[in-house]
Amino acid sequence: MPTAALSAEQPPYRSDDFVRVEKIDAHVHLHGTLPTFMSRAAEDNIRLLTINVNYADFPPLAQQRSDALAFVRAHPHRVAFATTFDAGGSEQPGWERKVERQLAGALDAGAVAVKVWKDIGMQQRDGDGRAVMIDDPRFTPIFGMLEKRGVVVLGHLGEPRNAWLPIPEMTIRGDREYFTAHPHYHMFSHSEWPTYEQQIAARDRMLDRHPKLRFVGVHLASLEWNLDRVADFLRRYPNASVDLAARLPHVQLQASLDRDKVRRFFLEFQDRILYATDIACQGPQEDSACAAQAHDTWLDDWRFLTSADTMQSTEFATAFRGLSLPRDVIDKIYQGNARRLFSRAWTEGH
Repeated sequence: MPTAALSAEQPPYRSDDFVRVEKIDAHVHLHGTLPTFMSRAAEDNIRLLTINVNYADFPPLAQQRSDALAFVRAHPHRVAFATTFDAGGSEQPGWERKVERQLAGALDAGAVAVKVWKDIGMQQRDGDGRAVMIDDPRFTPIFGMLEKRGVVVLGHLGEPRNAWLPIPEMTIRGDREYFTAHPHYHMFSHSEWPTYEQQIAARDRMLDRHPKLRFVGVHLASLEWNLDRVADFLRRYPNASVDLAARLPHVQLQASLDRDKVRRFFLEFQDRILYATDIACQGPQEDSACAAQAHDTWLDDWRFLTSADTMQSTEFATAFRGLSLPRDVIDKIYQGNARRLFSRAWTEGH
């Protein structure tokens, strides 16, 4: 009998199972010291993967790495971290060797994955003014090294398709707010950068070049608007997975139109979906508010994935029902898949 059929016979979890069940939020950004947030995560039985990223809104990369290592030392059973590198200056002599040494050092220090970000494709240009894309040959030795070492690469390449639409036509309130506040990433107004489909195609060419690379397309592989496209991506790349970070509203919007189709997607790809939120907390000034926000988000997401309740979202107007996924599917999405991919993470105290 197919896995999905077996899973469908399992009873769902209840709301009061939330604290009892171990959960991993496989995509957060933690900076500074966050005692209240960490206490909240412990109370909610949440383990965390904090991800370094070359983002101007975050601290410099050296500080991010220092903070991540501090979190792992203080909470080895609860926090793991992913490192990254700066794609700027990639035409300079010795850049590739420098990046390889930096990544090797971070991996030896305990990093469990490497993040590549949308600055590749949407921000970096070469000396001739051309956009540097993720399939550029300058990255081939780096991905080859990571492929050989069996390191998981987390890829945020491109943006939600909403980024290429006018603000009023965007489907999700959060996207309208984000791209209004970050106009430099609102690609509708920046035709000088590659199109949405060109971003996706470059990512796929990179994966074609590295068929053994263990890859997580974060944010539903930037295909969040159409789960059929996500399914095609996962079928094409058997070593790839996706995470849900900051994209559950897009899934819920699709569930408002065809819940059964969305539920079938989760059942079919239950071994390749990671629970994640993209929560970002920057130091003591945000600690309490971030803890409260995280708790609310974790509860709301649990309700959507485990129950059949009729729900409303602040992101769009239409009501939708929870997916009521079977227990074994929830266990995979919430922790089993992350533990398999990041086998060196969260090893103490579990």
